[in-house]
Amino acid sequence: MDVDPRQYEHIAINDNDIHNIVLSYLVHNCYKETVDSFISCTGMKQPANCLEDMEMRKRILHFALEGNALKAIELTEELAQDLLEKNKDLHFDLLSLHFVELVCSRKCTEALEFAQTKLTPFGKVQKYVEKLEDFMALLAYEEPEKSPMFHLLSLEYRQHVADNLNRAILAHAERPRYAAMERLIQQTTAVRQCLSQELGKDVHPPFSLKDFMKS
Repeated sequence: MDVDPRQYEHIAINDNDIHNIVLSYLVHNCYKETVDSFISCTGMKQPANCLEDMEMRKRILHFALEGNALKAIELTEELAQDLLEKNKDLHFDLLSLHFVELVCSRKCTEALEFAQTKLTPFGKVQKYVEKLEDFMALLAYEEPEKSPMFHLLSLEYRQHVADNLNRAILAHAERPRYAAMERLIQQTTAVRQCLSQELGKDVHPPFSLKDFMKS
């Protein structure tokens, strides 16, 4: 459902609003150097809590993505002391990253010992049983990257865990879990999809954000 740009080009957008949206995205994703440059170029006033924990979050996310999940856990506990204690799903996912790293390094004995001491206790809760089975199954393959559970070794899985960790840390500090830009895109997509459904698929093709960005 394409809308003629002439229908909304007259709507004025405040530059400060745009700047705040961009700054929110940069801070959310810990682009500290870019934040500094952006604030300098736009003449914006630096928010009081803008850089408060950005450097620490950046380090935590770096360790999670680069295979040092135990260090990510250590720093998370320093920054948000009770976060992982309360968020068992996130704690399990971080521990699983370390397990996967051991498996990828072919340290199977160490991986098994780690699973028995750190992951197995989660098996007392039913929702973790299937996850545990998938991770433990990796030990049965000489080339786990070719196993049916290969996705657990992927960068995409680590990125997924890191994104959830970042949002959880922000929420713990009573800050938005999502950047304003993400929320705007989510809301725009939802509204356009609803409108497309109401008008009927035969009249308009399903809304595509990718195509909209090209228009």
